[in-house]
Amino acid sequence: MEVPRSASISLDVVLRFVDIASDALAGAREEIDALNVYPVPDGDTGTNMYLTVSAAREAIREAARDGAAELPAALAAFARGALLGARGNSGVILSEMLGAIARRIAQADEQESNAVVMAEALRQASDAAYAAVGVPVEGTMLSVLRDAADAAMERAARPGSRARDVFAVAAAAARTALARTPDQLAVLRDAGVVDAGGRGLSVILDAAEHVLTGRRPVPVTTRIGTRTIPVPHVPSAAADGQDLTADGPAYEVMYLLDAADDRVPALRERLGELGDSLVVVGGDGLWNVHVHVDDVGAAVEAGIEAGRPSRIRVTHFAEQVGEAQQRQAGRSGRRIVAVAAGPGLRRLFEEAGAVVVPGGPGRSPSAGQVLDAITGCGACEVVLLPNDAESVRVAQVAASTAESDPDLSGIRVAVIPTQAQVQGLAAVAVHEPGRAFELDVLEMTATARHARHGAVTVAARRAMTMAGPCEPGDALGVIAGDFAVVGEDLYAVATEVLERLLGGGGELVTIVAGTDDADGALATRCAGYVERRHPAVDVVVYDGGQERYPLLVSVE
Repeated sequence: MEVPRSASISLDVVLRFVDIASDALAGAREEIDALNVYPVPDGDTGTNMYLTVSAAREAIREAARDGAAELPAALAAFARGALLGARGNSGVILSEMLGAIARRIAQADEQESNAVVMAEALRQASDAAYAAVGVPVEGTMLSVLRDAADAAMERAARPGSRARDVFAVAAAAARTALARTPDQLAVLRDAGVVDAGGRGLSVILDAAEHVLTGRRPVPVTTRIGTRTIPVPHVPSAAADGQDLTADGPAYEVMYLLDAADDRVPALRERLGELGDSLVVVGGDGLWNVHVHVDDVGAAVEAGIEAGRPSRIRVTHFAEQVGEAQQRQAGRSGRRIVAVAAGPGLRRLFEEAGAVVVPGGPGRSPSAGQVLDAITGCGACEVVLLPNDAESVRVAQVAASTAESDPDLSGIRVAVIPTQAQVQGLAAVAVHEPGRAFELDVLEMTATARHARHGAVTVAARRAMTMAGPCEPGDALGVIAGDFAVVGEDLYAVATEVLERLLGGGGELVTIVAGTDDADGALATRCAGYVERRHPAVDVVVYDGGQERYPLLVSVE
């Protein structure tokens, strides 16, 4: 169904698209990884594109959970999520494409036709991607998107065109352009494959076509030499242990950069002198930088001269496959990976032996960050504790990616869908490495599920809750993720939450103080209340350091 012009394009349609695109990339991930021979055959293009879209999906889904979220704000969150979650050369380029599309849709005028808006969004995405790449190469995802955008603009110019028509021709043009990539890039022709990034982009455009038309894409074929192959074509071995550094720099360097926009041209020039496969994307003071170099220190120093780099990642191409094999061979034991919402909670999880990923309500980690923790912990069995509702799907994406990674063959990853930090604490308390994996997961899951959880926070805006209306500054009591108490006094609301949680009985109350209760006064008062009113119940108090929630509580 065509989206009404007066609404430009709806948030529901965007959410359906990100869901379908994420699932489609998940299904095509291994196929795309197998096609990956350019710019280096490190076999991760599909994974990087999937994780980038997954990060964008989680960001817009989180924004959409706020009932007051308008489409422009949700799209801004989507673009930022893609930028922050981008991985690898293909992921960084894709994040710039997605960001440009999101910005054009957000700026759409009510009088513009959806066809024109979407065609121009694809055109701007293509232009932005070409501008972001240091030396654009034909026969890659750049040329695939350019051809799709050209077809979209031509279709949108016809009277009566709709958004569905634009995406139908764009997706078809992308598939045709993908079939031509071996003719444009010798390394693809020699390997007998189409471009991996172009294939990933085609999957995304196919998803957009499917959302708007309900149709499935029509297969396309291409000729390589005397052979006719379908698009996509999956080779038996796109990279069979060949030297990854023979024709180029030895290292991939990536980092986020906080820098004024006017410092970026000089950064691009300096990094272009140091290496190749340069991509710098972003804007408004936040950038994602990707480059292949031999001098890692110089690449990082260039970032320091321009601004403040963070999340620095360095990959040595020649050692990448060997290290993965060593990690696989050397994996043993069982580890817990937990998302922690504050420094105190981090210490608690680490003391229990967990590998910690920073996150929590309002700042969910990316699937890439969780995946890094899984691959880096060295265990052959991993238990994930997401510890807030927004991070559960992130953990599931990371788990499925790890289990389907051939370099991690045999790894077992279980996600315990903990909805709160205190549920994670309860689960890790009963963790027993000596138990069989299934039994340990079962015991931790049961304990987390039986831990009734709540929290106390302060309303940031006027809203309607399950407990009635609230005003900015009101104290809010949360029970099992829902706002259940509204009041003026934090202590009164906290004790009401405790009474409701204790209504079903309990032996242990856990109270975790946040940054808004830095001196622990509220937590101590609440502990004293439980000791007076429920003398048979044990109480423990921790300094969690979490933001937004002065208190987290659980009853077991």
